[in-house]
Amino acid sequence: MPKLDTRIGALEERLKQLKARQQRLELRRRTLESRKARKADTRRKILVGAIVLAKIEQGELQQALLLKWLTESLSRADDRALFDLSP
Repeated sequence: MPKLDTRIGALEERLKQLKARQQRLELRRRTLESRKARKADTRRKILVGAIVLAKIEQGELQQALLLKWLTESLSRADDRALFDLSP
C-alpha cells in the first residue's frame, strides 16, 4: 500500500500543478481579451473624433455645436483644458 499512497500523492500534486497552470492560462486569455477590447474602443473613439473634426472643417457640422457638447460633457479640469474651456 505505501507504493499506492505515494503514487496517489504524486498524482494529486500533478493535478494541483495542472489546475494552477490552467488558472494562469485563463487569466492570460482574459487579460489579452481585455487589452484587445480597450484597443478597439480607443480606435473607435479616434475614428469618431476624426470624422467629427473633418465634418467641422468641411462646414457640415458647426463648431459651436461641438463646443456645446464638450462644455456639457467634460467635467475634469485637464480634459476641459485640452479644448480651452473654462474649468
